[in-house]
Amino acid sequence: MSGQHTLPDLPYPYDALEPYISRQIMELHHKKHHQTYVTALNAAETNYAKTTTPKERIALQAALRFNGGGHINHSLFWKNLAPAANEGKGNGGVLKEGPLKQAIDSTFGSLDALKKEFNATTAGIQGSGWGWLGLNPTTKRLEITTTANQDPLLTHIPVIGVDIWEHAFYLQYLNVKVDYLNAIWNVINFEEAEKRYTEGVSGSKL
Repeated sequence: MSGQHTLPDLPYPYDALEPYISRQIMELHHKKHHQTYVTALNAAETNYAKTTTPKERIALQAALRFNGGGHINHSLFWKNLAPAANEGKGNGGVLKEGPLKQAIDSTFGSLDALKKEFNATTAGIQGSGWGWLGLNPTTKRLEITTTANQDPLLTHIPVIGVDIWEHAFYLQYLNVKVDYLNAIWNVINFEEAEKRYTEGVSGSKL
């Protein structure tokens, strides 16, 4: 049914990711930015349902892609984060022994090597976009890739996604993307990432 998307609740309080991501950023990012994508996606889908010509449908593609991608990406992003273990708050930042760690070690050599390559690739995005650790559905190998703007990851199964839009970090890290990228690994939910990875390897859909 069109126009029925809702803003998902965060799986933790707004201040749970501090000091790495501030309460102020999380509130604005979730309540304002993500809500805007949901509202605009619902409007675009409602308008699409009323269209009668191909021209009208084509005219709505950009709005559907941008706002639909924003909703998909952010819904994944919130789950991809967890309160930091090194702050005694949760399991964020901890990659335990298991299928995902084995895949990261075999593909990149180590978690530190993955972080270095991921951050370099993601920091290189011109303007706004997303950095991804994705599972190639054909080769079943982990690969680092990026998408522009709010485009969702369609070529790979998303394992970890990092928002590199300025609204995700500017209030705290200003224009220093690399500091934000280094910090966010402390609140990455590797248990959620492993779940996505194992589902992807077993052939589940995106």
